[in-house]
Amino acid sequence: MTITTREVSHVTIVDITGRITLGDELDQLRNTIRELVAAGKKKIILNFANVDYIDSSGVGELVGSYTTVRNAGGELKLMNLTKKVHDVLNVTKLYTVFDIKDDEFTAVKSFDYFFAK
Repeated sequence: MTITTREVSHVTIVDITGRITLGDELDQLRNTIRELVAAGKKKIILNFANVDYIDSSGVGELVGSYTTVRNAGGELKLMNLTKKVHDVLNVTKLYTVFDIKDDEFTAVKSFDYFFAK
């Protein structure tokens, strides 16, 4: 799994490629989120366009990351879910917990409260 981060309009986008499974991948995702929060980043989007699989541990880490960001006063959103990831979030009912967007433009703009209303 590879993770890269970039900034778009004061929003941090975390591009994830590969599989989110128990092991080093989870540590990598957890550390990335914690570093962003420690750096004061409050608007974070996880880009799942290139994630082909997520296991139950990965889902647990998503919830943990969401909680970490919320506790720091920020927001964590998801975008570009692949069908497999979408299905997993649907089955676990987490689809209702996360703010999920279909594309980058909509996801970034959703942090602009004037646009969102």
